Amino acid sequence: MTSQIDLAEYLFRRIRQLGVKAVHGVPGDFNLTALDYIKPAGLDWVGNANELNAGYAADGYARIRGVSALVTTGGVGELSTINAVAGAYAEMAPLIHVVGTPSTHIQDGRLCMHHTLGDGNFRFCSEMAAKVTVAQANLIDTNTAAAQIDRCLKACVMESRPVYIELPTNMVKAKVSSEVLENPLDLSIPTDEGFEDTEVDLILSKLYSSKQPFIVVDGFTSRYGISQEADELVRETRFPTSTTPFGKGIVNESYSNFYGMYAGTAGSQVYMPWARGCDLVLRLGPLNSDVNTFGFSTIPDPKTTITFERDSVEICGTKYQNLHIKSLLRRVLSKLDKSKLPKYQPSMDLGDPREQLKALTPAEDKDIIEHDTFWRRMSNFFRSGDIILTETGTPSLGGRDFVLPPHTFLVNSSIWLSIGYMLGACQGVALAQREMIEEGVRPPGRTILFEGDGSLQMTAQAFSDIIRNRLDVIIFVINNNGYTIERWIHGMRADYNDVQPWRYLETAKYFGAPENDPAYPVQSRRAENWGELKAIMADPEIQKGKGFSLIEVIMPQEDAPDVLKKLVQGVARRSSGESDTEQPSNKRQKRDQQSRHVDEKAMRISG
Repeated sequence: MTSQIDLAEYLFRRIRQLGVKAVHGVPGDFNLTALDYIKPAGLDWVGNANELNAGYAADGYARIRGVSALVTTGGVGELSTINAVAGAYAEMAPLIHVVGTPSTHIQDGRLCMHHTLGDGNFRFCSEMAAKVTVAQANLIDTNTAAAQIDRCLKACVMESRPVYIELPTNMVKAKVSSEVLENPLDLSIPTDEGFEDTEVDLILSKLYSSKQPFIVVDGFTSRYGISQEADELVRETRFPTSTTPFGKGIVNESYSNFYGMYAGTAGSQVYMPWARGCDLVLRLGPLNSDVNTFGFSTIPDPKTTITFERDSVEICGTKYQNLHIKSLLRRVLSKLDKSKLPKYQPSMDLGDPREQLKALTPAEDKDIIEHDTFWRRMSNFFRSGDIILTETGTPSLGGRDFVLPPHTFLVNSSIWLSIGYMLGACQGVALAQREMIEEGVRPPGRTILFEGDGSLQMTAQAFSDIIRNRLDVIIFVINNNGYTIERWIHGMRADYNDVQPWRYLETAKYFGAPENDPAYPVQSRRAENWGELKAIMADPEIQKGKGFSLIEVIMPQEDAPDVLKKLVQGVARRSSGESDTEQPSNKRQKRDQQSRHVDEKAMRISG
C-alpha cells in the first residue's frame, strides 16, 4: 500500500531537498497550520518583522544559496511582499513563494472574508502574482497537488525566477503519496552535443581571427550558472575584460587583463572609443537596462558581438537557440587552442584598478569623507570570502570603484532598484553565508553592507530580523541627510529629498540586541573624518565581522560619486535630444541652448 503524508509535509520536504535550509516569512491566519510542518521537514523558520523585508531577505538568500522559500498569508500578506517578488523576477532570483489561502469551500462559496476585497473574488492576488512569477499552482486537488509542486519548484530552479504556490487551509493535511519524495527532482539539462559542435567551431573561429577582442561579463552570468566558465574564459584567453555594474565580482579582478568596469559615456574618455573599435566582443549574461549599460552606451554592435544567453547564443547577428549555455561554454573551453589566440594588449591606458588603488595618496586624519576616494579606499577593508552589498543610490554607484579581492561576491541591483532592498537582502545573504560556511561549501568571509540613510528608513525593521537570528553583519550607513541621488536628478535643495535625522548609533539597543554577550558582540561607531574611519576599520573586533557592527559615516549632503554626476549629465543630454554620436559642434550648440534655458528658468524662479 502506498504510504501517505500530509500535503504540507510533502511541500516543505521537497523544498528542503533543493538545498534550502531556512524559510522566510510572516505568520498569518491562513498559513499558521502550514508553518507547523517547517521544522519537521528540517527547515529553520526565520520569522521576519514584515512581509516586504521577508521577500527582500528571501531574494538575498537565493542569490547566495541558489534558491529560497517565503511563506505569507493570502491577500494582505502576499501583496505586501509582491514588490520584492517582482524585483526577484526582474533580476532572476529563484524564490518559492508559498501563500496560505482560505479553505476551498470558502472560496467556492465566494464568501465575504477578511484580507479580501469583499467581493467574493479570491483570484485577484493570484492574477497579480502571475505577472511576476514563471509558474503558479493552486493546490486544490490531491490527485495533482504533488505534481503541481514539483512542476513549480523545477521551474523556479531551472528558470532562476520566482514561483507562486497557493495552499488552502483545508489542504494542509490532505493526503498525498510520499513515494515520489524518494527521488529528487530532475534538474538536469538535456543537450545535443552534435548540434552544439556547429556553434562551438564557429565561436572558436571568431576568437582565433579577432584582432582586438573584448570580454564583458554581466550579472546574469551567475544566474545561468556559468560564473566558473566565465572566469576560466577570461583567464585562458587573456583577452581584455570588463564587467558591467550587475556583473561586478563574478570574475577574478586580480587578473592582469581585467580593466575594471566598462562605464560607457560615464567612464574614461578613452575606454568607449576603444571598446567600439573592437572587432569581437564576447558578452556573457547581459542585462541591457539603462542603469546597467550607462544609458545604453555600452551595448556593442551585434555584427561584431557574440552574446551568450541562457538558452541561446547570438554570433555576429545570427541567433542559435535551443542549447544550454553552460554545456556550450564547457565545450568551447575544452577545444580552445591557446596557440591560435591573438596576443592582444591595448596600446592605450584603459586604467588598471589595482594600480589606481595603490596610487591614492593617504588621506589626512582631519579630511572629510567624500565620494571621490571613499569607495576605492574601502577596497583595502575587503578580503577573500566577503560578500558585499551596495544599496541603490550612491552606494551602488560608488561601489563600482571597489577593487575586489578574489573569491568575493558583490550584490547590487541594476534594474528593479527598489531602495531599501539591500538592508532586507543583507539578512538573507548573511544567513545563507553562515549556512554555507558551516557546511564547508563557502570560504570564511564577512557580510558587509553599504546602506544609504534614506534607503535604510524604508526597511529599518530588517535590523530586528538580523538581531533575532544573531547574524554576523558589518553595516556602513552613509549619512548624507537624505536622498542624494534624487537631489542630483532633480531638487538639490528641495525638502522632499530630506529625511528625518535618526540616531543610528542607538539602532542595536532599540531593536533588542544583546548587551555584553561575548558570543554576539554589538558595536556602534561613528566617523566624521578619515582619521576616525581609519581607526574604526583598524579595530580587530570590527575586522572580524562577528556579531552586529554598525558604522555611521558622515558625508556632505550634496557630494556624490563622479559616475552619478556623469550619468545625470547624460540623461540631460538625451532628454534634450542629443545623441552620443553627434558632432562636437552640434553638442556644444545644444548644451549652450540648454544652459541658456536653465539660466532663464532660474531667473524666473528667483525673480
